[in-house]
Amino acid sequence: MAKEIPSRSEDYSSWYNELVKKADLAEHSDVRGCMVIKPYGYSIWEKMQQALDKMFKDTGHTNAYFPLFVPKSLFEAEEKNAEGFAKECAIVTHYRLKSDPQHKGKLIVDPDAQLEEELVVRPTSEAIIWSTYKKWIQSYRDLPILVNQWANVVRWEMRTRLFLRTAEFLWQEGHTAHVTEKEAIQEAEQMLNVYAEFAETFMALPVVKGIKSEGERFPGAIETYCIEAMMQDGKALQAGTSHFLGQNFAKAFDVKFTSKEGKLEYVWGTSWGVSTRLIGALIMAHSDDDGLILPPKLAPIHVVIVPIFKTEEELAKISAKAHEISSALRKQGYTVKFDDRDTYKPGFKFAEWELKGVPVRLAIGPRDMENGTVEVARRDTKEKQVMKLDEVASNIPALLDNIQENIYQKALTFRTEVTTKVDTYEEFKHVLDGKGGFVLAHWDGTPETEAAIKEETKATIRCIPLDAPEESGTCIFSGKPSTKRVMFARAY
Repeated sequence: MAKEIPSRSEDYSSWYNELVKKADLAEHSDVRGCMVIKPYGYSIWEKMQQALDKMFKDTGHTNAYFPLFVPKSLFEAEEKNAEGFAKECAIVTHYRLKSDPQHKGKLIVDPDAQLEEELVVRPTSEAIIWSTYKKWIQSYRDLPILVNQWANVVRWEMRTRLFLRTAEFLWQEGHTAHVTEKEAIQEAEQMLNVYAEFAETFMALPVVKGIKSEGERFPGAIETYCIEAMMQDGKALQAGTSHFLGQNFAKAFDVKFTSKEGKLEYVWGTSWGVSTRLIGALIMAHSDDDGLILPPKLAPIHVVIVPIFKTEEELAKISAKAHEISSALRKQGYTVKFDDRDTYKPGFKFAEWELKGVPVRLAIGPRDMENGTVEVARRDTKEKQVMKLDEVASNIPALLDNIQENIYQKALTFRTEVTTKVDTYEEFKHVLDGKGGFVLAHWDGTPETEAAIKEETKATIRCIPLDAPEESGTCIFSGKPSTKRVMFARAY
């Protein structure tokens, strides 16, 4: 099977774009900047949804759904949030089309159908949700509200890339309201930990937990917590954020409650979210020149069985055994594909399922049937081994666990190798241009220095790591005092 995927080392961007398309994950749509997520790609998103949704519900959250459209006056209510997203907003101004009298079959905007108030297509839902919370909250007895929604949002990006940055994308966004500041901060931190656990346990993706600098903070938040991941090309990717909103949105939308003491107080809030860009992270963190490498916990298909046969009689015997193995694996919760297509040769099938990142491939031929054995190939290391046919179904779970752990350890080793401490600006630029990766350096804490470094090097402060130790030093750019290192990188 000719995959025609460019080499990662030669052209990482083309490698990524072609892999997304060749692996049948997504494609560009007829709407500029938007994508069609194809069934195989959407299956990965469904796996992510299922895992995250359970984690949200296990921490006391419930799902709801809020409108796609936000009245412009509501969107403007929280000034920083509105300004932060203004350049990416799509606006609905009319509600009807009509036939063009000058061009048969064409439609034009009906000038008599202008909306009384323009509607913003949500880039995020704080405005519409907090305007709703005003109706829901009167007393401390109404709190906390722990709500999540699975939705789509629109941010009119000028430069797009499948999964990583599109004008419309899928995500989840949690929005919670609390009695006290302490509760809201605990919620924001809890959800950061949920995201980190999901990334490491399911995506096999090691992440750094931290706090964003003021310049990188979510518009309207007091504090933004984040998880940052490292891709194989040495660039960082923000994999999830959780925001402590303070009382900013409560004040903007006048959301108050009567406390136990009978006082009228503003609610404390949080919001948090991850999106389909996690599929992009999954691809870039693990895959190789032969295609996807999917962690078993998120793989749409865990095991593919490829029969090797010449006659219908051979296929019948192999099929009976394959269905037996499939049934045993499915009872254990695994998904199995028996690829008995007679229109393609085994070599083509091997390459196709390798491209799609199926963790384990079983090959069964007439000789295997005679010997009671099966060839087992793992996608992550390309290693092959022979197992007994009658034992393979019981051995697969341990093998999948081993693959999951190996993928994580490989990513962790790589991240460690491309994490560098520097003490001078020259060394900082040298590492960025050569080695790449995360660069730990002292920063004086000012937005001016942060902006100057970004302007000169295209590197941003990805986060101030939560586990960063106190360490006296001097800022690499200004020479001013610093108390801890922050984590810089060039990023997606």
